[in-house]
Parts: sequence; C-alpha cells; structure tokens
Amino acid sequence: MAKGQKTAITPTREENFPEWYQEVVKAADMAENSAVRGCMIIKPHGYALWERVQQELDARIKREGVRNAYFPLLIPLSYISREAEHIDGFAKECAVVTHHRLEQDKEKGGLKPSGELQEPYVIRPTSETIIGESMAKWIQSYRDLPMKLNQWANVMRWEMRPRVFLRTSEFLWQEGHNAFASAVESRADALRMLDVYADVAENVLGVPVIKGEKTPEERFPGAIATYTIEAMMQDGKAVQYATSHDLGQTFSKSCNITYQDRDGKEHYAHTTSWGMSTRTIGGLVMVHGDDDGLILPPSIAPEQVVIVPIIKDESQKADLLTYCLELEMRLIEQGVRVKLDSSDARIPDKMWGNIKRGTPVRVEIGPREMEEGMLTYVMRHKGPKEKVSETRDAFVSNIASLLAEMQSSLLEGKRKEMMDRILDVSSVEEAREVFDKGHMGFVRMDYSLAKGDAYTKLENVHALSARCLPFENDGEKVLIGKSY
Repeated sequence: MAKGQKTAITPTREENFPEWYQEVVKAADMAENSAVRGCMIIKPHGYALWERVQQELDARIKREGVRNAYFPLLIPLSYISREAEHIDGFAKECAVVTHHRLEQDKEKGGLKPSGELQEPYVIRPTSETIIGESMAKWIQSYRDLPMKLNQWANVMRWEMRPRVFLRTSEFLWQEGHNAFASAVESRADALRMLDVYADVAENVLGVPVIKGEKTPEERFPGAIATYTIEAMMQDGKAVQYATSHDLGQTFSKSCNITYQDRDGKEHYAHTTSWGMSTRTIGGLVMVHGDDDGLILPPSIAPEQVVIVPIIKDESQKADLLTYCLELEMRLIEQGVRVKLDSSDARIPDKMWGNIKRGTPVRVEIGPREMEEGMLTYVMRHKGPKEKVSETRDAFVSNIASLLAEMQSSLLEGKRKEMMDRILDVSSVEEAREVFDKGHMGFVRMDYSLAKGDAYTKLENVHALSARCLPFENDGEKVLIGKSY
C-alpha cells in the first residue's frame, strides 16, 4: 500500500490488526454482535460462507462412511459428571439450566425463574457424554462396529473475551463421534479426519495449515491424544482451525460403551471425536483480507463471479441486461456460481460492495462492450488497476482456469508467508530474544526444551502457548506462538 493511499477499511492491518478485522467483518456485511452477551448474529453473506464449509465438509465426511444424526442441546449434569477430567476441563465455560418455567415476580415486577429442575442441564459444550449414552444402547456386538456419527449443531462455551467468529459464547460447528473395536482403528480414524480438515482448510478456504499433535497440557479433556491443524494469521498469531481427538476408552468406560467380540467376551469400545466450527470463517478473514476488505478464494466464495451492467441510458437497459443474462447462463452451464447485479444501486456502490465482500471476479459490461461482444473483468486479489478486456466467448472459455489460478495463487502465497515466519531456535534464551524483538510468527524448537522455569516465564511474558508438535518433525519439535 503506497503511503497516503486511501483504503476502504480503517484502521489498516498495520495500524491496528484486531480492529481492522472487526471492520472487515462489518464492511463485508458478514456478522454483528447480538443483544446476548458474547453471541453473534451471522448475516446472510457470513452464513453463505458457513454453508459452503458445510457443503464441502459434509460431502467429505459422508465419503468416510459417517452418517449425520442429531442429539439434544441440553445434557443432564450427571452425564457430564461421569468423566472427571472432562468436566474439569469445561466447568468454567458451562452454561447451566436450573429452572423449567417463568412466573410473575409480584415483588419486583416482570418475570422470574420458577419450577426448579430436579437435575440441572448443561447447555451442550460438546456432546461426547450424551452421544456416548446412546452409543452404549446401540452397540451390542462387534457387528455394530465401527459406528460413525456426526451432527451439525450449535454449542455454548461461556466466553469472557468474545470476538465475532473467532471466539463467541455460542458458535456453530459439526462434531463427529466414532466408535471402534480397537485402539489401532481409533487412532487411524482421528488422524484420517485431521487430513479431511486439512483438505477443507487448504483446498476450499485457501488457508495453509500445519498438522500436528497437541502437547499433553493442551489436549482435549479426556482424550489420550489431540491432533490439530494450526493456521497463521497475517499478524503472526495462530488460530486452531480444527481438532481431532483419539479418546481411547475414556468415554466408553464412563458411558459403558461395550461390545461382545467374536470370542464372546465383553470389551470397551475405542472412540474418537472431531470438530470444525465457524471459527474457520474468522480465520479466513484474517488470512486473506486486505485494507479494502475481504478476499475470497473461489472455492469458498458464495458467488465466484458478479456481473455489473453499466447502464447510462435507460433506452439500452433491456438489451444490455439480455446480453448480461446470456453471459450468466453460460457461466452457470460451466458450473460457476454467478450473480447478475441488476439492482438500482449506484455503480460505485456495486463496485465497492463487491470489493469489500471479497467476490473473486467482477465483470463490467457497458453498451460499447455489448456492441463489440466484449467485457471487462478484474480479479479481486490483483486489484482494480489490472482490468482485462476480452471477448465474452474467451472469458467463458477461460473462467475455470482463472478461478483455479486464483485459488492456487492465494494458497501458495499464504503458505510461503507462513513458512517464512517460522523461525528455528536452539534454546529458550534464543526464543526469548526473538520475541523480545517483536517477532510476528511462530518459533520452532526441540520439544525437550519446552519445560522448566525459563520456558514457563517465556510463555507468560509473551502470552505464548505450544501450538503443536508438527508431524513433519516426528514430534521432536514444538511450535510456539501467540494465538486467538
């Protein structure tokens, strides 16, 4: 960005990255805070992005032999209490329902809770316990295994420092819960689902990730292993993009999920759970946005192409719209998600609206271009100065390769940025010096060094945490950085 050049978003990323993020979400008309503390309203454009995640991820989940189901939002407290480590891990985040009706408050006016429940309910923070209760009834023998279930749902984890999409008290996600006969199968499943998540992150959202295992201190409560994909935002902080957990027999023992094997003996099942949430949308903004707004990789964009007719003379409107409609239909036949913006909004508003919303390709067609069989287009990631004029036929022929090139360019560009900002250090002291100098990114060092008073002080002083033990380093290295 040239010095003094105006941008659509203020402050810029360089001036105040967290505030820039909030302004991009607002400018792209994606979401806003609600009257309920810590919760958000997802507006149509933001929800359309989540729908794209759902469509792409759901198809992949089903290819793994997983079936969708739905379980209650309210979980009896006794269910969660069965697994001590699990309840300890979520206790401070749980919202609890203690009454089942309202009545008039004759002393203070208004309404007050009434009808205290015999047993309180916890609003779903995650569903291992309640799904485990059903699995215990549905699984009788080895013939019932593996059992693979997924639900698309909302969850609640009381959030003290909310941030739209990234951290909200209520958020949307999917949670998969699978049961197997052996430890080998459950570990393989947890790792396989992590690969599925990495595929969606990179090839749909265009967000490069690092796959690895969480350290014991960062594991999901009750898991024997937690696997993660970590993404780096433009300010160098991490977002945990999705996690997959090998739960071993922890929950099968607390929920009594057993099966009769071929030898006639009873055995506890081995289970996994895995989830991806609307946090991915926040990460998408922070990875790909610029100082003019959102940039959407084509695979995630609700509309990959927008057609903007430049109407200056009402007498030409009908013919121009017909020309644009023909283009729209030809693109639809190519499998392109396209929108013809024939609204009465001002042309500059249409232009900037699509820039801020991140539409990958904007096509502009005026009367002269219609007469010549031409059009002008601009790719969102290249900027308004790189407009291209070509025939309508050529554009239709080239659109698939244009979108594929943009998808690849965004992913590989961000992958290079991420890798350039991972510094290898040989000691805790060297890591401290790196962060003292304001390093915006991760450091990687021997896992054996991530212990002791000096390391704890490093984490506390710079608000760092161990992100994962990267698979590519065989668990011998640990990745450390700040996170959202």
